[in-house]
Amino acid sequence: MLDCAPEAAPMSGVAQRSAQQAPMSEPVELRVPPRPARAVATLTAVVVGAVVLASTAGLNIAWTELGDVPGRVAEYLRLMFAEPNWEKLPRALFETWRSISMAWLGAIGCVVISIPLGMLAAQGVGPAWLRLVLRGIFAVIRAVPEVIIALVLLTVTGLTPFTGALALGIAGIGTQSKWVYETIESAPTGATEAVRAAGGSTAEVARWALWPAVAPALTSFALYRVEINIRTSAVLGLVGAGGIGSMLSNYTNFREWDTVGMLLIVVVVITMMFDLISGSIRRRIMEGARVRDVDRTR
Repeated sequence: MLDCAPEAAPMSGVAQRSAQQAPMSEPVELRVPPRPARAVATLTAVVVGAVVLASTAGLNIAWTELGDVPGRVAEYLRLMFAEPNWEKLPRALFETWRSISMAWLGAIGCVVISIPLGMLAAQGVGPAWLRLVLRGIFAVIRAVPEVIIALVLLTVTGLTPFTGALALGIAGIGTQSKWVYETIESAPTGATEAVRAAGGSTAEVARWALWPAVAPALTSFALYRVEINIRTSAVLGLVGAGGIGSMLSNYTNFREWDTVGMLLIVVVVITMMFDLISGSIRRRIMEGARVRDVDRTR
């Protein structure tokens, strides 16, 4: 019986020379990377732990009384919210309106001042020396809390709601101006370059190139400033600036916990309402109007 298996084709001369000249694959040496140094991380953890321990030791905390804190909190919550005193609700609403008025006035003054100053502090708008000066002023304002500004203004304007509005307006300039120049610096530069190429001045660049591009974002930030001021106005009332905060401070000092509970409910409800309204308006500004489906079969 004949073997019908095919014979292997002979290799050509070029293939034989290539096979002879092909180098043998060498084993790859695996190098383990060196272990990262942990001295810096360890030293940082030690320093942070030492600072925490030193801070805790300096507070003179009675650690044995920590177990009684939950029971005390529950007792005060019961005193405030078990039977709130709704007899003072009309006055609470009036004081809340005064707090909202302070927030609005402070936000309007803050936004009106912050927009031009923030534009001048933006890269490519104002000169370098002016940008450095303005950003330094903004940083100093952000470093001072609203309560401290209100305490300083009390010696000049007295115990009036105008003090609260002025404190909110001044304190908001630092953060609001920072939002303005950061928004301008992140905006597209095409329109700005086109206006400058046409011979436009800095004022014309700000009016016809920068403002149309950043107006929706700055409007959203302005509404957010109103939200912040409404929350902060209650705190300013604790130092005598008027509004719902002053009423809350007075009834807390007299230990009328049922009235304090009612005031807290009013503050929370009003703040949440404004948050929802302002949030929906800001989303509408940033996202635009929703497109509704139209039934074409009718």
